[in-house]
Amino acid sequence: MTGRREPLDRICNIIRSRTSQAVYLMAGPGIGKTALTEAITDRLASEMIIVQIHGSSSLSSVPFGVLAPYTAELNAEDSVSPVAVLRSVWSYFEKLKGGKETPLLLMMDDAHHLDEATASIVADMISAGWASVVAAGRPRPGLPQPMAQLWYDGLADRVDLRPLNRDQIEEVLSHALDGTVPAGTVDTIWSASGGNPRLLDALLHDAAERGVLAKRNGIWMLLGPLPSDGPKLTGVVVKDMLRRSAEEQEALKLVALAGPVRRKVIEDTSGAEVVRALLDQQMVVEGSGTPADLRMWNAMFGDALRSSLSVSRSLQLLETIRDQLETSPAGSEGRLRAVEWALECGLRVSDPDLVNAARTALAYFRNRSSRIMAARVTDPELLPQAQAVQARALFNDGDYAGAAKMADGCWLQLGTGEGAAPALMVSLSAHQALGTPLEVLAAHAREELRSVDANASGRASPEDPSSAPVKPWWDQLLCLLEHGEAGNHAALAGEVQELRSRDSGDATHGALRVVGTALLAHSLAGDGRAVQGLDAALLAASELPALQGGVFFFNEFVLGRLVANYLALGEWESAERELANYALGDPHSAAAFAGNLQVLRGYSLLRQGRIERAYQTLLPAVEILRLNDPLQMFRFGSALGFYVAARLGDTAQATRLELDYKDSQPCAANQELLATAYAAAASEYLSRDGKGLASVHTLATTPEVSARAGTLLELLAVCWDLGDHSVIPLVQSVAAGVEGRWAEAMLTLARHWESADADALMNTASTLEASGFVNLAREAYARASSVLENSGERRRARQAVALREKCDHELGERFREGQFIAAAPAVHLTRREQDIVELAVQGLTDREIAQRLMVSVRTVEGHLYRTYVKLGVRSRDELATALPH
Repeated sequence: MTGRREPLDRICNIIRSRTSQAVYLMAGPGIGKTALTEAITDRLASEMIIVQIHGSSSLSSVPFGVLAPYTAELNAEDSVSPVAVLRSVWSYFEKLKGGKETPLLLMMDDAHHLDEATASIVADMISAGWASVVAAGRPRPGLPQPMAQLWYDGLADRVDLRPLNRDQIEEVLSHALDGTVPAGTVDTIWSASGGNPRLLDALLHDAAERGVLAKRNGIWMLLGPLPSDGPKLTGVVVKDMLRRSAEEQEALKLVALAGPVRRKVIEDTSGAEVVRALLDQQMVVEGSGTPADLRMWNAMFGDALRSSLSVSRSLQLLETIRDQLETSPAGSEGRLRAVEWALECGLRVSDPDLVNAARTALAYFRNRSSRIMAARVTDPELLPQAQAVQARALFNDGDYAGAAKMADGCWLQLGTGEGAAPALMVSLSAHQALGTPLEVLAAHAREELRSVDANASGRASPEDPSSAPVKPWWDQLLCLLEHGEAGNHAALAGEVQELRSRDSGDATHGALRVVGTALLAHSLAGDGRAVQGLDAALLAASELPALQGGVFFFNEFVLGRLVANYLALGEWESAERELANYALGDPHSAAAFAGNLQVLRGYSLLRQGRIERAYQTLLPAVEILRLNDPLQMFRFGSALGFYVAARLGDTAQATRLELDYKDSQPCAANQELLATAYAAAASEYLSRDGKGLASVHTLATTPEVSARAGTLLELLAVCWDLGDHSVIPLVQSVAAGVEGRWAEAMLTLARHWESADADALMNTASTLEASGFVNLAREAYARASSVLENSGERRRARQAVALREKCDHELGERFREGQFIAAAPAVHLTRREQDIVELAVQGLTDREIAQRLMVSVRTVEGHLYRTYVKLGVRSRDELATALPH
């Protein structure tokens, strides 16, 4: 009963304590009523005499039908007498008890199917206290009136079983799968199952059988979409449909095939009463719009139902409502489904409808459907748009070679149309993912356009000598990308200013503004001017709504640079807020870009010094990016993962990630510099031979880094983390010219570090800790403790050590759940700590330990606290499993 412990415990406690004679367990189909009643039976079997009764729809109109096994000795006349039936049932129960005082528990499944007569008998038993009752049923239609009345009168408790929430789904998966299940896998399975345990079980079974759910380097990954036509899920659908009337089956098929579909369409075909019944049973759900539309209660259930229908049957159903669908479409998603359905039945769809539907499918990341529809377009004028859509769909699926081949040239055919710039961006992104440098791509693109005449390229007419020549849009875009790659914020600023000074209002011009402003924001952050960079990133974000619905991922392009600026400033909470809001506002895109988002989140945790949480986040992220890396961050993520694994002493994972880093394609210039630095630092953590540190020093002196104050300061921080204090004077000089709270914190720490003023260091540490820079506060406390110890102030030195350990405890959130996570670095306990821990594990209290070892209670408490920090645990209960062997 993973995920259902709370209701299980609650119901058993009610029955045992007799605070109520009856508990009504209410839940929709597939939510787990039967499994929970079986768990209750298993738990209480040794304490009570349990009698099981199962309601049945076939007996719902037969008085006392389900009680037939207990009334076999009654004659025909008595078998319909409530008094005679009650006596017979009670006599049967007394025989079971055999004169013992063992309490009786009546377990009733599908109690919503009980006939009124049986319900009255059960209600009488409850009222008389003859037996305790657990009755499981559906909220709609609910329990029969005699039993429901007892709840209204306060004589019965009710427990509503809800679908599993995300945390419960995560608990189920961690229990069922041996390994680590990353957040993206949990989210996808939770969304697909809707928290329904029956669907969850079917989806997991079918996904594992198909190899879609597979273990990679100890991490459970989804290698493709969850199958909707697997045998287990199909069995669930078939079994459910067999329990329904022919009219309900017909209506469900129509909703599955057409949904979302206007409610009136289904009511006109199947009848309003049937629709109301399906809504009551929660098999279909109604949208909040006007007019109302219907869709299946669960998308996977609907997909499975569709896949079970033959093409001829599907066509037959389509013909029954085709005219109504054309005159009453249910929004863009409804029109998309109408096109998909027509194609499934072999019908012809107009090219404009195909292009529009393919774009809509792209927005929902229904990539296969988008490709199929776009591939059917033949109109020469629409063909370039369709090819751009196909290219993006292939890109979404990680087929970068296919995307590059499809995108090549189509952007040129679009001319100055609104889709031209996004199509070129997709083409460049696909080629870069394949390892082609931007400079090569730009040269090739310009070569293609040599034959474009002056009018098509946007150059000024010879008859207008007063007009300054304007570069064609494609040349402007390439220049922006090249300046961004070089980190040339001065040139970028000039280009962006020029773009904004002549706002033409067309979509291509808007796309150039957004790209240029976002690149400028990133360049400014690397240069140490993150405040200005943040302003630019926010400006780019404000212009995104005008670019929605295109084939390029402008949202994510801007988001990454916005988060980079927040991190450069040290605004950790703001960075996380942006990532969380994005995922909440666009879950389809968040799922497609999950690996990239998790790398950004892991990078943020690393910058905060939360290394173990960064480790927990980055390793699954790298595995996701191995499958699909739309923003080309695999190399950067691998370098960060290599770094955190090495820093934690996980040599096996570090070695694997080092190979990933070395074998990957170079990433964007600024990320490449950081990736190189973190990889070199990781090598230093593994070998401790000085070579990795020397590599970081060398990198910091290159023109590419020395010209970027923000990047340089981050590299100096990496050296400082490696224990190289020789960089502290340089930190002071560089940090003084870098904007943001983080640079200010680094500057303050560096100044007081060199002054060796213990009081100033303690005050600085306290301020840093309060400001959220816990890792820097930890260093300040450590430095203060050393200064105080050297000056003979041992009491204050111990206080500084305790505060440093408090920071360690906050930063060192030990992560032990995944099987792929290696053991923590070797922990060294003092002799005294070992003695105290051994006694604590045996169950002795602090006072008993103090008496045994003849020390003070406070000494015991202090040693235990420091041991918790070293072992990464929070309580005595975790000590035994955390002790080094």
